[in-house]
Order: sequence, then structure tokens, then C-alpha cells
Amino acid sequence: MKTAKYTATDRQFWKIIVSLSLASLFIFATLYSVQPLLPVFVSEFQVSVSTSSLALSLTIIGLILGLIILGFFSDRNGRYPYIVFSLIGSTLPFFLILLTDSFTLFLLLRFIQGVALAGVPAAALAYISEEIDRKNIAYATALYISSNALGGMLGRVLTGYITDHFSWEAAFLILGTAGLVLFTAVLLLLPKSRNFEPSDLSFTKDIRGFLFHFQNPALLVIFGLGAVLQISFTGVWTYIPFHLEMPPYSMSLQAISYLFFAYGIGVIGSPLAGRAAERFGLRKVRIVGVLLLSAGIFLTLTPFVWVIVIGLCLTCLGFFMAHSLTAASVGQQATHHKGSASSLYLVSYYIGAAAGSSLLSPLWTTAGWSTLIWVIGSAPLLYLAVVTIYRKYRKNTASTTR
Repeated sequence: MKTAKYTATDRQFWKIIVSLSLASLFIFATLYSVQPLLPVFVSEFQVSVSTSSLALSLTIIGLILGLIILGFFSDRNGRYPYIVFSLIGSTLPFFLILLTDSFTLFLLLRFIQGVALAGVPAAALAYISEEIDRKNIAYATALYISSNALGGMLGRVLTGYITDHFSWEAAFLILGTAGLVLFTAVLLLLPKSRNFEPSDLSFTKDIRGFLFHFQNPALLVIFGLGAVLQISFTGVWTYIPFHLEMPPYSMSLQAISYLFFAYGIGVIGSPLAGRAAERFGLRKVRIVGVLLLSAGIFLTLTPFVWVIVIGLCLTCLGFFMAHSLTAASVGQQATHHKGSASSLYLVSYYIGAAAGSSLLSPLWTTAGWSTLIWVIGSAPLLYLAVVTIYRKYRKNTASTTR
């Protein structure tokens, strides 16, 4: 039997937000902790730029695999266990990585870590849609996703700073210890599900329900937008350390890591977008986010560092506005198997992240920064244009057949 859902006036609402935010903060700090360290891995392990970037992209591939598996099973077994498992499962590889000198084993452990990381994002959005009142879902989702931005920022900045002053091993030790602390906090704070209804269908029918999302055109558009947003966003942040360490900038790792403070704009942007969507409509605010994302990316073409910083801030603001509202729309468009629908969105989202980190490497290597930026800055605008034209075509076709 379902019970009343929590609103922003309930204490349990804020316990949910704090718990999921702490979990998300650690998950995304862990995922992106290696991004500013890729040039360090090139020199320390004597590997190529493409091989070094696998420290991020293989983790994302593991995350994608975990999202498919854990998102499916969270619809059968509940959200809470996977959130808790994710935290402890993604903490342990930090300590194991410190025991090896092999970059191959390093990459294997990062892949395993990626699978474990998936528990929180696979279950959190579905948990919110089930436990939070509909009128507060966009706001709650935005608050949760703002912690994604904060975690990504802290992971990048802290590992860059600590590595520049000590070593990357020290950075991993600190992250592992933080993971144990946050695991304990979430275990004590996060309320158990009250409105989760386990799927009582056969395994075969559950698979069909999972695949049924691919027949929903609205969800397919959302999945595609998630991928495009991440390709552009990850492409900027993966290759800007390489761009800025070269002349005429010749910036240190510590200086480059400070650029990741731009993520703080995303922390603010997500909840603001949630509030704005309640007033002006989700689609309109999301379009504004996409426009800001592309504008910020194009600003990084300038030779002036202060303009690049402004561009990165706009990139983060636009990205997290668009992403938080796109993620919130998944639960509204999916009529069943919401956990798997959220996971499929995140799968497409992180396919974009993997493409933005490793598949763009040949473009960076052969064509350089300017070409890379023109491609990834234009991609979200082109996607929006194609979707808008298609929707108008469908609308006109439907009106003429009546």
C-alpha cells in the first residue's frame, strides 16, 4: 500500500536530499578524480594520451554496464540496497589501486569501480520519483544533481591540488577514507523506501518492459539529448588540461585544477533551473541551458585565460541546467519500470561521457583545440534544431491527416 509522498516541508524530504547528495558527491568525485591527472599518468606510466584517457573512459564503460544491470534489478529488489552497496563497493578499489604499479591493473580496478559506482545513479532518480511528491520532484532532482556538480568539482580540484603537492597516491588514499565516512553517514540517514513496489512479473516480461522504453519517442529524444550534452561537456574538460599545459599558457597542474571550481556554478545552476522550470516550463528553461552550454564552449577558443574561465563557468551553468531538467523529465515520461528508464537515460548520458573522453582523442591529436571546440560546441545546437524540426513535421503531419 502506498503512503503519502514527502514534500519540501517534511523532515524526511531533507534527509533524503542530504543522504542522496552525500552519496552522489562521493560517486562523482570518484568518477572524475582522474580527469586532471591524465597528463600525470602519461609521464609516470609512460603511456600515450589515448591510453591515459582510459582511466576515465573505462570507468565510464563500467558505470554504463552497472547502470544496465543494477537499474534493472533495482526495479525488482528496491532502491536502498543498491545505493548503500554503491558507496562501499566504489570505495575499496581506491585502496587496491595503491598496491599495484601496473597501469593495466590500474585500469581494470577503475573498470570494476565504475560498475560499483552505478548503484547510486541507477536507483536515486527512481527513488526520488517514488518517495517525493510530484510537485517537488523537479526541485528535488535539481538539488540531487547539483551534488553531482559539487562532487565532480571537488574530485577534480582536490586530486589535482594534492597530486601537485604530494602524489596521486595520497589523493586516492584521502578519497578512499572519505568514502568510508560517507558510507556510514548515508547508512544512518537515508530513509527506507515506503512506496517502492517490486516487480512481480517474470524475468522475461521484465526484460520486455525494460526494452519497451525504446518504443517511446519522447524517451528516445531525452536519451539522445543526454548523450549529446555529455559528449560536449566531457570533451571540454578532458582535453583542456592538455591544451593549457602547452604554450602559450604553460599552466601547472595546480593552476589547471583550480579551473574546476567552475563546477560551483553548476551547483547553483541545477536548483535554480528546477525552480525556473516550475514557473516557465521545463522545455523552455532546458533550451536556455543548452544555449549557455554552447556559448561557454565557444568562449574557450579565446587566447585569454580570463575569458576561458568565463566560458567554463557558462559551460557548467548551461550543462547542469539542461542535464538536471532532462533527467527530471525521464520519470515523467516513463509510465512503468522507472528505475530502468532512469538507467537507460544515464547509459546514454555516460556513453556520451565515454565518447567525450576517448573517442574525441583522434580529433584532438590530429586537428587540435579549435576544431575540437567547433565540433562539440555545435553538436547540442544541431541536436536541438533537428528535434525541433522533427517535432514540427510530426505536428504538421498529424494535423493534415485529421
